[in-house]
Amino acid sequence: MSLQLKPSTLDGRLQERFAAPVAELYATAFSPDASAALIRAMELRSFLALAEEQVIRVRDRVHDTMAAGHDMDDLSADALRMDAQWLEAALDARNGYRAALGDLLRTMPSPGRQSHPAPMAQSAVTNSPPPAAPAPQRAGAARARRL
Repeated sequence: MSLQLKPSTLDGRLQERFAAPVAELYATAFSPDASAALIRAMELRSFLALAEEQVIRVRDRVHDTMAAGHDMDDLSADALRMDAQWLEAALDARNGYRAALGDLLRTMPSPGRQSHPAPMAQSAVTNSPPPAAPAPQRAGAARARRL
């Protein structure tokens, strides 16, 4: 199943903030005129949906393993420890994506209010030459300077 079709716990907030269903938001995010905020929001939403699916898989596996009708001879403390580690990692990822998406939704401008640079600042940016990139250092030269 596509990540675009998997539900996430923040779908309601996304739909409210962008005033469109998630499927429509994905379609808009892939268009050339999509805002940076929408693109980032939908990327984070995809990561969140995947992390939440992982949490659900581990939770369901542990519930199945510990179910009353399950054979006790199949119980393994090592397998449960591994599931606990995986669950911890999946929950950490989920919490991080929820926080990042929540911050993005909180800090983005109101719908319909776009921030545009002043014409003077825009022309200054477009007429200035690109900054020079630093020359890459060779690993051996950098190591020799540290010694």
